[in-house]
Amino acid sequence: MNAPAKIETTLKDWETDQEVRWCPGCGDYAILKAVQRTLPQLGCDPANTVFVSGIGCSSRFPYYIESYGFHTIHGRAPAFATGVKLANPDLDVWMVTGDGDGLSIGGNHLLHVLRRNVNLQIMLFNNEIYGLTKGQYSPTSREGTKSPSSPIGSVDHPANPCAFALGAGARFVGRGIDVSKHLPDVLKAAHAHQGAAFIEIFQNCIVYNKDVFDDFAKPKGADQQQLWLKDGEPMLFGSEKTGGVKGIALDSENLILKVVDVEGDDWQSAGVLVHNAKSRMLAHMLVELPFGDFPMPLGVIYDDPAATFESAVIAEREASAAGKEASLAKLLAKGQTWTVDGTAQDPV
Repeated sequence: MNAPAKIETTLKDWETDQEVRWCPGCGDYAILKAVQRTLPQLGCDPANTVFVSGIGCSSRFPYYIESYGFHTIHGRAPAFATGVKLANPDLDVWMVTGDGDGLSIGGNHLLHVLRRNVNLQIMLFNNEIYGLTKGQYSPTSREGTKSPSSPIGSVDHPANPCAFALGAGARFVGRGIDVSKHLPDVLKAAHAHQGAAFIEIFQNCIVYNKDVFDDFAKPKGADQQQLWLKDGEPMLFGSEKTGGVKGIALDSENLILKVVDVEGDDWQSAGVLVHNAKSRMLAHMLVELPFGDFPMPLGVIYDDPAATFESAVIAEREASAAGKEASLAKLLAKGQTWTVDGTAQDPV
């Protein structure tokens, strides 16, 4: 496998001639622009890039990126993306899915692409609702969500996409917000990761679940409600202007995380933890934090590369073929075969 050569492009090089058709105000517009701005910064080549999607609002993405793309079957984008990567490991593969597409009918396929560690980027747009099919509650909808399929409120306990990814064996887990200026940084880190990189993106559905993320996503008060994680840096949030600087520390007696106040710049005395992106245990603790008691963890939560699926498959093929002559005729004749010589026999 060879690293693709970097080339110079602009945002315009990644825009198609297709009319972008999402509801006015949909968070998908912001994600699309973030991706189109990030790809030139990564030096990506449209001729070497593939976007694969399933079914849903998010899955229109391949139409709007000037590259190769597949708009596939509901929930099956991971299977197609895996096939693309195995057929040509040098391709830069991005997978686009939603909370319904990826965690309902596609949950099984998403699990396997993560545990296999196929080298691609997975963007899961989470708007906590089925937008394309007119607003039914989804696997990530909060308890009490009223929708056409739950008119008096959903009683389902919602799925946690990042916890699911970690449980499936993902080696990279990140989170972002559709309109956040930090989203491109998460995309860049995912692209740099060798293996399956999972990114949950909170995405506002303007029609069926409007402003459901305002408790942490709206600009006012965001520094108190958002914990942007950076490897090797203390887990700090807030400011003196908005209620004081706080941090995340470990309650060693109960082995749980807690919020502590920070005086001035002395975060060490407060016991604030330094983020370690290679700590799987810390990642599990962060993605399970109850929002309200804690800020929303965002950014690169976990990043610990391991051998990729396609590299193992290629190595296995090469080892199996070593010292052997490629012969289709021998392959066809292998096993229980027989030859009909064509000699006619008179009936007795």
